[in-house]
Amino acid sequence: MDLFDLMRKNTLEKESPLAARMRPTTIDEVVGQEHIIGEDKLLYRAIKADKLSSIIFYGPPGTGKTTLAKVIANTTKSNFVQLNATVAGKKDIQEVVKVAKDNIGMYGQKTILFVDEIHRFNKAQQDSLLPYVEEGTIIFIGATTENPYFEVNNALVSRSRIFQLKLLTKENIKNLLIRALEDKEKGLGSIKTTITEDALNFLSDIANGDARAALNAIELGTLTTNPDEEGTIHITLEVAEECIQKRAIQYDKDGDSHYDTISAFIKSMRGSDPDATVYYLARMIYAGEDPKFIARRIVICAAEDVGNADPRALQVAVSAAQAVDFIGMPEGRIILSQAASYVASAPKSNAAYVAIDSALEDVKNIQVRTIPPHLKDAHYKNAKELGHGISYQYAHSFPNHYVKQQYLPDELIGNTYYNFTNQGYEKNMKDYLDFLKGSDS
Repeated sequence: MDLFDLMRKNTLEKESPLAARMRPTTIDEVVGQEHIIGEDKLLYRAIKADKLSSIIFYGPPGTGKTTLAKVIANTTKSNFVQLNATVAGKKDIQEVVKVAKDNIGMYGQKTILFVDEIHRFNKAQQDSLLPYVEEGTIIFIGATTENPYFEVNNALVSRSRIFQLKLLTKENIKNLLIRALEDKEKGLGSIKTTITEDALNFLSDIANGDARAALNAIELGTLTTNPDEEGTIHITLEVAEECIQKRAIQYDKDGDSHYDTISAFIKSMRGSDPDATVYYLARMIYAGEDPKFIARRIVICAAEDVGNADPRALQVAVSAAQAVDFIGMPEGRIILSQAASYVASAPKSNAAYVAIDSALEDVKNIQVRTIPPHLKDAHYKNAKELGHGISYQYAHSFPNHYVKQQYLPDELIGNTYYNFTNQGYEKNMKDYLDFLKGSDS
């Protein structure tokens, strides 16, 4: 490092945002995530012993993924290299691998490659890491806000240990803010500042588990508030509210929170809770979710979870999907609310869903030699010479338009796929079929 590099480094350290300056340098300074870095946990022991294998840190923004990577960088004897997937490419990976091979060959030194936002790498870029991770040329550490099981190649995931980071608790955030205000070297301790309990609680809560958001807010409040006559800056609730204008809802349309919210929405409809259903619907609308996507999920739920217990549910859901496409937003929110609350409040049956999956399993696993001859197509010349259609009984020629005859193939006689429930209209269907079968006896 030459003189200019040193000066630039020192300047950046002084001028960088508070969240960057307050980043822990040792694992014992890390706040939160005790479920993975408690003293009795595997990751804590691996970092302390400098015995890491390839890992992926996965969690929401501001929970400490990059922080843990930096802690590893400060702890390990290995050569630590960082790439950001938003700007790095395959060529950068190749350069890292070349240096890694030289280091392990000449000095016996391992290389740890940290790739921030690994989900931003395309498949080819992720695949280019595989052989070097597999042979041990590099130890891979990835960080992502997206569910790695969705966004990272399966081969890379299978060769890595996944550590899921959770949103920091309100108490975690409060401790970080107090530390930042007291730290004279890296924090705001050199500035005479007080903060009210209301303001501290507000910032700790409004950050929604994101340490970076909380630290950015308190830094903004400190730097933009005029001191009193004694030179003291007072962070009040009013100041704190100005620093964060609106609660940032945890919802990324392409990310994990997207899947969590839609899952809660579907399970609330299935669970017959219209209030929770409408809440999660509102959460998705507020976050800007595609209304067509929401409508499709309502249609699926109407068929999968309501089914024939209320056949109108599917009609309502399909009509809503068409209406939303025609009307658009914001009025479409009313249509979605009507359809979702109807599906949530309807009687439930998954008989149709279970039936088709059960039948598909038998199609896959049981060899059926032939369809019963009397059911085969007989609408062509000489079909009867092949035995097709012979002995078929036309249902409409019999009382109640029903006649008992074999429909399933020989190998599946006696199998039941559709198990009727006593829910809603499905009970009427069951009773009707029971009546038909009884009338034929």
